[in-house]
Amino acid sequence: MRVIKVLIVDDSKLVRQILTEILNQYHEIEVVGAAEDAFEARDMIKALKPDVLTLDVEMPRMDGVTFLKNLMRLRPMPVVMLSTLTEKGADVTLQALELGAVDFITKPKSAQLMGNLSAFNSALINKIKVAAAVDAKVINRAKLSIPELVPFTADYSEHTIIAMGASTGGTEALRDVLIKMPSNSPAIVITQHIPESFSKRFAERLNRQCKMTVQEATHGQTIEKGNVYVAPGGLHLKVYYHSGKYLCSLCDSVPVNRHKPSVDVMFNSLAALHHANVYSVLLTGMGNDGAHGMLKLKNKGNYGLIQDKKTSLIWGMPGSAFELNAHSEESSLDKVAQTLLNRVSQGMTTTTRSRDVTV
Repeated sequence: MRVIKVLIVDDSKLVRQILTEILNQYHEIEVVGAAEDAFEARDMIKALKPDVLTLDVEMPRMDGVTFLKNLMRLRPMPVVMLSTLTEKGADVTLQALELGAVDFITKPKSAQLMGNLSAFNSALINKIKVAAAVDAKVINRAKLSIPELVPFTADYSEHTIIAMGASTGGTEALRDVLIKMPSNSPAIVITQHIPESFSKRFAERLNRQCKMTVQEATHGQTIEKGNVYVAPGGLHLKVYYHSGKYLCSLCDSVPVNRHKPSVDVMFNSLAALHHANVYSVLLTGMGNDGAHGMLKLKNKGNYGLIQDKKTSLIWGMPGSAFELNAHSEESSLDKVAQTLLNRVSQGMTTTTRSRDVTV
């Protein structure tokens, strides 16, 4: 088994020591160095050739985002950001993901650093392993042109709903799709695996960049065309039908597939609606969340689209749907928006459904 070489970049000596101790417990991971700032990290990268970087967001002399921007231009490699659960931390982390960071993990608070870090340890190890498996060609997301809106003039049914699920790499994959969707697109519901303090900022960031109106979903909110509804971190998003309208329902039940929000929960709620024309989408992400829900939707006659392996940061979720034959079609990321709206125009759902039962 190949040993994953990790370089830690953090201005806190205590954090560097703790991360080193955590990672060195695992035989398949070796911490080859620990840098206290970007300049020291630059020299260590050249000398040690690490497979993965853990990078602190806030550092003296040069902040983590500026360093990341230079790194992705000169030597694209897997980076896991260490972030804080603050609004500023969320904004900076989302910017880092846009620049090419593979993933992020929220840094434990000072009081937690000397306590039980088992949950943090497990998450960190998993993210390092996932990052090490990512192809550098996919990491380098330099945009060569401004994405163009997909022309769309279809007169689709009021019962049309697009449902998208994603995880690792999904914040940018979703952006790359949504930025091409015109304002007259069908309503979109989204479950992205994301922390509670990040989902609202994520939706706000998308809203500034997209023609559709993007918001964090609220309980009881009416689902309308031209709008995108993002599941809040820490809550499941379901869709139900009542008095002639489709509505958002937020549920604080147990995690499903280790996630809350869960894509399967959202997909399953849509599969229970007998009149909805659902177009499900699975983008990049670790694990299998959403695959069984997509299969259930397909078996009800709905269309399912998965991102292809070549353009996925992690082909876990779409790959699981592929293995189950839960999808109708697969597409490269740059063609997802076009493919999806083409299928809506063609009315690609295949069954005639009875009227939804009202709640």
